Amino acid sequence: MGEAPTANQVAVAVQDDLRTVMRNFATGVCVVTTFSGTASLRTHNALTINSLTSVSLDPPLISLSIRRESTFLSDLMEARVWAVSILDAEGEDLARIFARPEQERKKALSSLPTKPGERTGALLLDSSAWLECRYWNHIVAGDHLLLVGEIVGLGTNHPRAPLVFLQGAFHRIDLNRIG
Repeated sequence: MGEAPTANQVAVAVQDDLRTVMRNFATGVCVVTTFSGTASLRTHNALTINSLTSVSLDPPLISLSIRRESTFLSDLMEARVWAVSILDAEGEDLARIFARPEQERKKALSSLPTKPGERTGALLLDSSAWLECRYWNHIVAGDHLLLVGEIVGLGTNHPRAPLVFLQGAFHRIDLNRIG
């Protein structure tokens, strides 16, 4: 007879299975921005995420999930504000850039066309839609922090095909072929 798996072996097997299962769930792709420092000397930071969720309409709340040891998360918790740029089909390059290590992300952010959000000062990128948020609450969830933000500004720029992440790759949805 073989030995019974240890708790650690079971956890690793579930992690691998969960990763495989969740590859089948299509998600939107966003870039979240925040900053550290004072208004006169800000250092901006950005990160690609696909964990954005609408939580409540009254009050208007969204959530996102970020790895707890992330320096981006440290900046966000210091600033207590952030912006979300919801990427469209033209945003795959942005998604890839802001999935890189921090120094590369910061360098890229300083060279791209951006504008500060009117309500938060966090940078907005060229995207189909955007949200500005301020910290509302958080929950420790394993190796991530689930952040809830109150929406203090939002808008749309141009209706283009959305960018989604599925099966470990980016995809574009042709809105003309739907419905």
